[in-house]
Parts: sequence; C-alpha cells; structure tokens
Amino acid sequence: MAWREVSVTNQRREFVQLATRPGANVSELCRRFGVARSNGYKWLDRHRLEGEAGLVDRSRKPRSSPTRTADLLEAAVLRVRDESNGAWGGRKIGKVLEREGLTPTALAASTITEVLRRHGRLERSAGEHPGPCRRFERAEPNELWQMDFKGHFGMGQGGRCHPLTVLDDHSRYCLEIGALGDEQDGSVRARLTAAFRRYGLPLAMLADNGSPWGDSGGGPFTKLGVWLLRLGVRLSHGRPSHPQTQGKDERFHRTLKAEVLQGDSFADLAACQRAFDRWRTRYNHERPHEALGMAVPADRYRISPRAYPESLPPIEYGPGDAVRKVAHDGHFRFKGRLWRAGKAFALLPVALRPTLQDGVYELRFCAQPIGRLDLRAGEMLACGLVDEGKPRPQGPQAQRPPLQIQIART
Repeated sequence: MAWREVSVTNQRREFVQLATRPGANVSELCRRFGVARSNGYKWLDRHRLEGEAGLVDRSRKPRSSPTRTADLLEAAVLRVRDESNGAWGGRKIGKVLEREGLTPTALAASTITEVLRRHGRLERSAGEHPGPCRRFERAEPNELWQMDFKGHFGMGQGGRCHPLTVLDDHSRYCLEIGALGDEQDGSVRARLTAAFRRYGLPLAMLADNGSPWGDSGGGPFTKLGVWLLRLGVRLSHGRPSHPQTQGKDERFHRTLKAEVLQGDSFADLAACQRAFDRWRTRYNHERPHEALGMAVPADRYRISPRAYPESLPPIEYGPGDAVRKVAHDGHFRFKGRLWRAGKAFALLPVALRPTLQDGVYELRFCAQPIGRLDLRAGEMLACGLVDEGKPRPQGPQAQRPPLQIQIART
C-alpha cells in the first residue's frame, strides 16, 4: 500500500470522506492518493463497518498459531540459554526442557533456534563450528583421567588464577576444577588427593609435558609423577606440541571459557572457586553432552573401586629383579657402571629386570617401566610413555613401544 508514512490514519480518513461524497469517483481518488483500488475499497468497507476505528492498522499476528511455541515455553528456552552464559544451542536446550518435564519430548533444535533468533540471542554464525572430528574414548570410567591447566587469568584483587581441570576420558565427568594460585607440585597434589579420596584411583592419567607432571629438560618423570606411580596410577604424556592428544580436556576448556570465564571477572581465588563449583555441578548433572548422545556426564560415570590409600604402599619387586637405590643426584650403580634414573627417584629403590635380549635390562619403578639399559652399547633409554588419545588395544599386541629419549651414561 502506498500511503505516505506521515499521518497514515489521517490520510485514510481524508480518502474515506472524499470517497463517500455524492458523485465521488473512487477509482480516480485511488489514483490520486497513490493506492490500489483494492486497498481503497478495503478502507471504505472497514469504515462503513467500524467507523473511525476501522482506519487504524491492525496487528498482522494471526488469531491462532498452533505451530508457534507457547510463551511459557519460549521463556524457558531463554532461561536455559541465559543460564549457560549464551553458550548452549538448540539440542542442549531441548534436552534440558525435556528432562525438566516441560515437554513430552525434546523440542526440535530448529524450533529453539528460531526462538533464540526471534529474541536476538544468536551471536555466532554456523561457519564458526569446527566441524566433525574423530573421537577416541576409553571403554569404562576411570580407565584414564586427563588433567591440564586452563590458561591463567588475572583477578580483581591482584594475582592470577590457574584453573586445574581433571576429566574422565570415558564419561567426560569433571572430577576437579581447582582455582589455584600457582602450578606447583604441592598445589596440584593437594587437589588430586581430594579427588582420589572422593572418586578413587584411576588406572592411568594423561598429562602434557609441562610442569609439574612433566619435565622436558630432565626427562619424563617428576616428583608428582613418581607419587602417582607409587599409588599405582600409570602416567603418560601427550605428544609434544600436539594438544589434540588431550582433545577432551582441550574441548572442556573451551566450554569452561564460554560458560564461566568469558565476560566475567573475579575478585580472588575464593570467588573463582565458588563459580567453578557451581558450574561443575551443572556441567556434570544438567548440561547435555553431544558426544554422549545428549546424556549428561553423570549418567556414564561411576566411582573407581580402587580406594585411595592414606599411606603410600611399600615398593616391592620380584625375586629375579636386581634392586638398586637411587642416590640424591639421581644416579645408581649397576654392573660396575653409573647410570642416571633422574632426581625424581632420589632415595627410592628401582629394579632392573633382564629382557630376552642379551645384555639389555628393563629399568622399573613399582609396576611401570621407566627405562632400558643396554650394557653392550653402554647407554640407557628412558621409557616415558606417550599417549595419543586412542583406546589401548587388547591382547598380545597391546604393548605400545615406549618413547625413547637417550640419556647418556655417566
């Protein structure tokens, strides 16, 4: 309709007044007002039936819209979106509403997306999605835990927060988010101890090569790693410069940033920890996870039957092992030569076990191989196991060759 924008109702009133006068030419009036004849007759009919009220624009909203999401349900969609800090999409929100009993089945993701778009809640484009990826996971909970530090950030009252995260590989259950003031052995060990006491011991833990669980300058083992081996927890490291090995923890960090850290600030470590604790509960028990078929991590996790020992178990070796005590400087003597195990093993006993190769011995600490001595070549290779993020195969071929880092004989 070509009515001018200014005083549209007044223009319609004038048109009607002129068109209802005796002898008026309605077609000519429509031409002069610049409107179609159909529109001119429409306003004449509305004025005849409703008077002046008929000249006011009516809402184009249909009287009934059975396909339109109910107002209360739309409000619930927006609530869940806001509670996720604007990070959850249609599938996650639909699953939450279904679990809360607001819908008999999950709303279509496209319907929820339309609700979010209608209310201006979509900020990200589809092009930002990283696309499909190939995932590997352990078959059972507690077969492998991944641990890492999220990038540290400043706080309002000074200092920096170093978030420590521990994630179960199978279930994606978050076992720990610690707001630490540093990345030192003591701080990490205290948090892991609390997690072990609550959830039990995993069979293995995967970490990168950084401090405090890795030491690229002095070999793959640190005091923290040795402590884990004493507990019967196998320690492995991701490939250097290859963060995809810990892909689940890396993805978890992106979620933590989007739903907790982004756009927020915290006064001190206590404030950080309160926010982490609230969100960890939501992540584990409420947030649907697409990699889990929209289940929550708590649906797939169960605590480990391996209880945490309050006292470290004794170190025992087999009758055929040659046991040596490591000196303060990390060296030990064997077959008349001085060998280096690393300062992480200082004052602890290690064992040398003969292999099928003549003159080659396996160096062990507790149940894990940590090196291989070759008497013929006069050198030792460190067995710092590398984990590529893939499930470990079963059967006779399950043994993965160790990462071999040459350590010179002294």
